[in-house]
Amino acid sequence: MGAFDALRIAGSSLGMHQTWLDALAHNIANVNTVKATNENAFQEQLVVASARDDGGVDVTGVQLGSAEGRPTYQPNHPLADAEGYVRLPDMELSDQMSSLVMAQRGFQASVTTTKHAQDTYAAALQIGR
Repeated sequence: MGAFDALRIAGSSLGMHQTWLDALAHNIANVNTVKATNENAFQEQLVVASARDDGGVDVTGVQLGSAEGRPTYQPNHPLADAEGYVRLPDMELSDQMSSLVMAQRGFQASVTTTKHAQDTYAAALQIGR
């Protein structure tokens, strides 16, 4: 594998991890979004990625989590129904934070790979001078 191959693969990984980080940030920002029970809950964004034949990765889509959410008893909330329930997203902050750490580490690894590939390419150019 040459430096250009490593740059291309790492570049595709950077793009995928950035999309994943964006989706996680959106999920984390909405983890406590309250809706009335007659409305859909905030739907978690789940990034779907697939491997390419050339070793890279592509984002093939974003799936949405459950719109049903989870009914929560909050009788004093202004959106509570007659029984005192509201609808919260069906996701946990701890799960989102764990995924965030994985996405950050993947992004960092792709940056490191890109840096090493650039250094290798620069060294090859110096040999030719």
